[in-house]
Amino acid sequence: MTDTLTYYNKNAATFAAGTVDVDFAQIQDLFLEYLPEGGKILDFGCGSGRDTAYFLRKGYEVDATDGSPELCEIASEYTGITVRQMLFEELDEREVYDGIWACASILHVEKAKLPDILKRMAKAVKENGTIYVSFKYGDFEGMKDGRYFTYLTEERFGELVKEIPELRIEKLWVSGDVRAGRGEEMWLNMILGKDDVGYCKIV
Repeated sequence: MTDTLTYYNKNAATFAAGTVDVDFAQIQDLFLEYLPEGGKILDFGCGSGRDTAYFLRKGYEVDATDGSPELCEIASEYTGITVRQMLFEELDEREVYDGIWACASILHVEKAKLPDILKRMAKAVKENGTIYVSFKYGDFEGMKDGRYFTYLTEERFGELVKEIPELRIEKLWVSGDVRAGRGEEMWLNMILGKDDVGYCKIV
């Protein structure tokens, strides 16, 4: 993870400029359909702050975090809220959020460590809470373009979620990259719901 954070700190301005204006409304709005109006969202690995700004404009309360101090500074300026510098494994809130949005963020976590991160996310959402996550589609795991990636397929994510009985898959789909010139790059998207009975069993 250290190399990945170094990459984002060094390339924060370029990365933010390349993602901040991407139209992601279709998936953002789908996620919001699962949330109560004006609910509280955690943008978990917010990058440029694009999605945080969108949710704020829609009237939601948003906490935003990122592991890169440089991106936190850029996103804070862009969104008008203070973006907190935090690593994924430092999430320790309990039943605070109506939804957690992790768009192209926890894909930088090693596959072996993903169950712990997902369990932390499950604890942080309220009863009947909703989580959105996305991963590059495929079987690759390792360093690429200066960052660590875990790619997932439907089958590989299914294996992961079996380890987390408090989560259920509400919706799963594969989509093309919405950035210009990258439409052939595929993404695995999941909307997860919190199973209250399963959650209570493990607390």
